[in-house]
Parts: sequence; C-alpha cells; structure tokens
Amino acid sequence: GATDDELRMPLPGDELLPAPNLTATRAISIAAPPSAVWPWLTQLGQNRGGFYSYDWLENLVGLGIHSADAIEPELQVRSVGDEVNLAPGAALLVAALDDGRALVLSVGVNGIDGTIAEAPFQFTWAFVLLPQPDGSTRLVVRERYVYLTGWTGALVEPVEMVSWVMTERMLRGIRDRAERGPSPERA
Repeated sequence: GATDDELRMPLPGDELLPAPNLTATRAISIAAPPSAVWPWLTQLGQNRGGFYSYDWLENLVGLGIHSADAIEPELQVRSVGDEVNLAPGAALLVAALDDGRALVLSVGVNGIDGTIAEAPFQFTWAFVLLPQPDGSTRLVVRERYVYLTGWTGALVEPVEMVSWVMTERMLRGIRDRAERGPSPERA
C-alpha cells in the first residue's frame, strides 16, 4: 500500500543503514489521528503487546505471542535502548524514538546489537506516522537490511516474503485497533 512518494521519501532510521542491500516499504491509511496510533506501535513485541498479526501462525512455531486488544501503559517502550523481542531470546533494540512520530528498531547497527545471536545482517525496522490534512494518519513501515556475508541474501530474501504477509496483517491489526479507539475497560 505504499505510494511512489512513500517508497522514495527518506524516513527516520534510513541514516543508520545508508546503503542497504534490501529495502521494503509498506503503508496503510488509518482513519484516526497519530495520537491514537502511537500507543499501539510502542507496545509492539513478543514481550509486550504482540504484533497484531497472525498470532496462531507465530505460536505454531512456539513464539508465545499474544496480541493485545487494549493499550497497556506498562508494555510501552520508553526510551532508546529498550528491548523489543521478536521471539524469546531474539530482541531488537529501540534505535530511535520520536514521540508520536517515529519508532525505529534495529540489530547490529552503530553498536546496537540486540540479542539476535551473530546475525549475518544489519537491520532497521522503522514505523513512521504521517498526519494527513483530514485528521487521518498514514503509517509507513520500512525494513532495511545490509548483508554481512555472501550467503545472507539467500536467508533474508525468502524470510522477507513471509514478512510481507505478516506485516500486511500487522498493519491492518494496528489500523483496526486505532480506528476502534480505546477499549471500554481502558477508556
């Protein structure tokens, strides 16, 4: 769903990997202001609010992910350096946090290693909120990879196809939650 302009525009986190081997940019329109979307982004993660994707598929391989249907303040990332688990023992670190606008996760970038053991790549995953004139939001998500070995592409590129499916569902999950507004028990 990314427009040609969104594919070309520089996003927060791009500067961390200026010459990636692979870039994937995806986007969705959300009929809610950025302030309604932001809390869902900052509780992403296996150790937090899940990924709002196909929990059953993630749990089929034992990831223990349960996507939240409410904003939980104790699950929010708070600062650069916080861990966001993809799976137990596999964490990305918050590389940039621009409150209400951009969350950038990474591994192997500028000394930010996370806990993905000896990853053969550097990686950034940016979530950027673009307010629209009508009060809605464009959520633009960008993954960037730098391959550190000759065989990394053979690993990353098939995984990227799975990521496309999971990210598409995640974007819809975030949209649906933000458009619904706060849950009655949290309102």
